[in-house]
Amino acid sequence: MLRPLLIPLMLLSMAALPQSSTQDASLDEASQAWIESTLRSMSLEEKIGQILIGGTNSNFTNIKSPEFQQIESDIARYHVGGYHVFGGELLSAALLIRRMQELASVPLFVTADLEGGTGLIFRGGTRFPKAMALGATFTPENARQVGRLTALEAKSIGVNVNFYPVADVNNNPLNPIINTRSFGEDPEQVANMTKAYVEGFQENGLIATAKHFPGHGDTSIDSHLQLPVIRASRERLNRVELLPFQRAIQAGVRAIMTSHLVVPALEPQQDVPATLSKRISTSLLREELGFKGLVFTDAMNMGSLRYLYGNQGAIVQAFAAGADLILFPPSVKRAFQSLKNALQQGKISHSRLDKSVHRILGEKARLGFHRDLSSSLSQIDSVVASPKHLESSQKIIDQAITLVSDKNNALPLSPKQASEVLLLTILDESRLRESRGDVLMSELLRRHRQTQHIEVLPDILDDKLKLIFKRAGEVDYVVVGIYVRTAANKGSLGLSQSEMHLLESLASSETPIYFIFLGSPYLLPLADKLPTYITIYDDYPGAEVAAIKAIFGEIQFRGKLPISLPGLYPIGHGIRK
Repeated sequence: MLRPLLIPLMLLSMAALPQSSTQDASLDEASQAWIESTLRSMSLEEKIGQILIGGTNSNFTNIKSPEFQQIESDIARYHVGGYHVFGGELLSAALLIRRMQELASVPLFVTADLEGGTGLIFRGGTRFPKAMALGATFTPENARQVGRLTALEAKSIGVNVNFYPVADVNNNPLNPIINTRSFGEDPEQVANMTKAYVEGFQENGLIATAKHFPGHGDTSIDSHLQLPVIRASRERLNRVELLPFQRAIQAGVRAIMTSHLVVPALEPQQDVPATLSKRISTSLLREELGFKGLVFTDAMNMGSLRYLYGNQGAIVQAFAAGADLILFPPSVKRAFQSLKNALQQGKISHSRLDKSVHRILGEKARLGFHRDLSSSLSQIDSVVASPKHLESSQKIIDQAITLVSDKNNALPLSPKQASEVLLLTILDESRLRESRGDVLMSELLRRHRQTQHIEVLPDILDDKLKLIFKRAGEVDYVVVGIYVRTAANKGSLGLSQSEMHLLESLASSETPIYFIFLGSPYLLPLADKLPTYITIYDDYPGAEVAAIKAIFGEIQFRGKLPISLPGLYPIGHGIRK
């Protein structure tokens, strides 16, 4: 039976408690009392459970469904310390979170990847610009504001841990998994933006998580699929990859996520990724950099670990290396049993387990879990997607749009009433979301009714290519929206050979053509050939609105490249127009 969520305040005298070397002086007496009392009352099984984080889709879930029964088992039987919520409708997610908290004897961390605000994963939430768009504004206050407003929305839903910001320095244009998720290529810029976001998000009492330690920016492999290797020297790592994490720690970030990548300069043992390396997770992160918060692993169901280490061996090794929380084990039940066996066999000490559980309880006390957590859904519709939040989001993405080149001085676009405009949307994959290109078209039509739209997918046939070439030569203007999206398990970034051939042919056309990159700004083989090159680093509707406003001259191009286009344009390049 579901029971009301009410954690009584422990008013025990601190004088009667054993003094722990892990006590946090920043916590008040009542919080310390709750931590110590809760830890003493826990069974071995309850302690093991606290270090596991399950995961669930957050669509509507009936409490009698097999999906909810699995959640109930993970919480009630295996005592998980938290649950990660994936995409779904916002109110359904909030209701599910409330139900999960009602099941827990110790309240749960509820984690989410809010890399573009709550609206990135929850339908109905505010969608804020992703990191590279924020970086293009070169204004840390924008990152702080996005963090602050995202936290308000997250709190109203019930999310208390945000796996963000991405503190990786994207210094590899071929990076298929970080790319626009990074604030940019300059370590100092990334560090400043990371610090500002952490401070803004944590103002509201929630937990921000800097990821992916010790830095995932200089890779050309997706760690969801294979194990990347960063072969930088320790000196370079100090100067580039580690700087944003150091700045986050100085800002008081409460959590850091380790990555599934190999860094020989930090861990000389072959094929041992950061997540499984004690040299990285403990010696470097805790002892050298002085981090005292929570260490999360990246998802333990990712292929890069499973193929080399197997599911259960990797989980035990990650905890032994220094992780406090194990994210997404393929099976909570098997992960629980593996950790229990390791404790019974002496592979993990009980004192090591107690240290992590004490740290976990400390952060839960900081979230107010020792007080009444009775929750209400009544504030969601007054906080989430408020006019203030939506306006703030649009203002920031308007600042991000960057004019890289306008060789023929074709901007602004000002077609005569009888002029014909052709909109091409070039997608790097089959359609996943209705918004990709739809808003771009509707915004164009609002300004010029004589607009035709053709969508181009990677497997475009030669007959359709010929039709596009013919039509592009007949119209007065061509607007090209290029969508190259960073996503897990794709393995690469870019367009198909047919799409690249189309763009190259269009670039040499005499018709005025406006190339708008909605997503990755890198298209290096063609970058110097494009007559009008605009990038906005994101592909959500607000970015599409900003792009059309800018090319019609309704807003000024104010963004600057937070990355370089090697051999062509440096960091900070941007034409004001």
